Amino acid sequence: MNFEFSEDQKLLKDQVRRFLDDNCASSDVREVLDSDDPFNKSLWDGIKDLGIIGTAIPEQYGGTGAGYLELCVVAEELGRAVAPTPFSSSVYLAVEALLQAGTEEQKNLHLPLLASGERIGTLAVQEGVGEIAPSNIAVSAKDGKLTGQKIAVPDGLVADIAVVAAKTGSGADAASVSLFIVDLTDASVSREPLETVDPTRNLATLTFKDTPADPLGNTGQGWTILENVYDRAAILFAFEQLGGAQKALETAVDYAKERYAFGRPIGSFQALKHMMADMYVSTELARSNCYYGAWALSSDAAELPEAAATARVAATKAYQHCSKNNIQVHGGMGFTWEFDCHLHYRRSNLLALIIGSQSQWEDMLIDRLEKRNAA
Repeated sequence: MNFEFSEDQKLLKDQVRRFLDDNCASSDVREVLDSDDPFNKSLWDGIKDLGIIGTAIPEQYGGTGAGYLELCVVAEELGRAVAPTPFSSSVYLAVEALLQAGTEEQKNLHLPLLASGERIGTLAVQEGVGEIAPSNIAVSAKDGKLTGQKIAVPDGLVADIAVVAAKTGSGADAASVSLFIVDLTDASVSREPLETVDPTRNLATLTFKDTPADPLGNTGQGWTILENVYDRAAILFAFEQLGGAQKALETAVDYAKERYAFGRPIGSFQALKHMMADMYVSTELARSNCYYGAWALSSDAAELPEAAATARVAATKAYQHCSKNNIQVHGGMGFTWEFDCHLHYRRSNLLALIIGSQSQWEDMLIDRLEKRNAA
C-alpha cells in the first residue's frame, strides 16, 4: 500500500507553501498578536482567492471537489505557517458537520458561502471544564430555540454560523443530544472573547437566549454525528500539528548550525544532537500515523475511528515535543518575544485542546482498539 502523496498533491502543497511564504511570514502572525484583530483579514482574503477553502466540498455545493487527501496537504502547510485564520473552524468542523448530516436544502444554503469564505462557520460543544461528553451538555433546545452558554468556541468572535450541540432529551446519555445550525449574527446571541495562550486564534463564549435554531440531523442523533465529525477533524488537525512540528524541528536545526559557542556550532554538542534526533523521531512517527489517517479519511474506511485517534495522539505529542525543544535549542533567547519559537509553542498548546485533550483521545484510542480486537 502506497501512502505517498501524488505528484498533483505535491504540486498543490508547493503552491500553498509558496503562497504562505509570501503572505504569512512571522511578522504577519505577530500583527494579530500585537493588535485586537481576531485574525489576519488580508491573509484570509488571499486564502479565499486561492480557492482552497472548498478543497473537499463537492462541486455541486460550490467547492472544488478535490478531496480529503488534498485538504490534508493544505492543512499541513497552514500548520507549518501558524496561519492566524478561521480556516480549521469553518472547514474541519462546520463544513464537515453539514456534509455528514445536512439536508440538501441546508447544504445548498450554507456550503457555497462557506466554500467561498464569504461566511465563516464553527462548532460549539464545550460548556465547562472537563472532557467533552453528553453528560456535560446543558444548553437546551425547545420549540426551535436554544438557551444556554458555550465556552471556548473556536473562532466564535468572527463566525457567522455555528453548529451547536444542545439537550433535547431528559437523560444524560448520547441520545439526549441533538445538533442545530444557529445564525450567530442574530440579536439573541452574545459573544465574549476568551483569553487563551494563543491570541492568533480567537476563542469565545457564546450565550444564547431563545435563539432560533435549525435542526441538523435527526433528533437524538447529535452525539453520533459529533463523534464522526470529531474523528474526521482530528485527522485534519493532526496534519496542522505535523506541519507545525516539522517547522519547529527545522528552525531548531537551522539555529543549531548557525549559533556558535566555545568556537563551534552548538549543533555539534551531543546533548543537542540527541534532543533534535528525538524531535525528528517524534515528527516522523506522527507523519506515518497522519498518512494512515489521511488514507482512512479519504476512503471512509472502517478503520477511521482508530486511525483518527492514533493520528491525533501522535501529532499532539510531536508538536508539543518539538515546539518545546525548539525553545530549548535556542537557549535563553528562545524564551524572548523577539524570537519566533513562542508562536509554535502557543499554537501547539491550543491545538492540543481544541477538540478534546490528549488524555481523552488516548482513552478513546484504547477503547476503540479493545473493541476492534474483541470483535
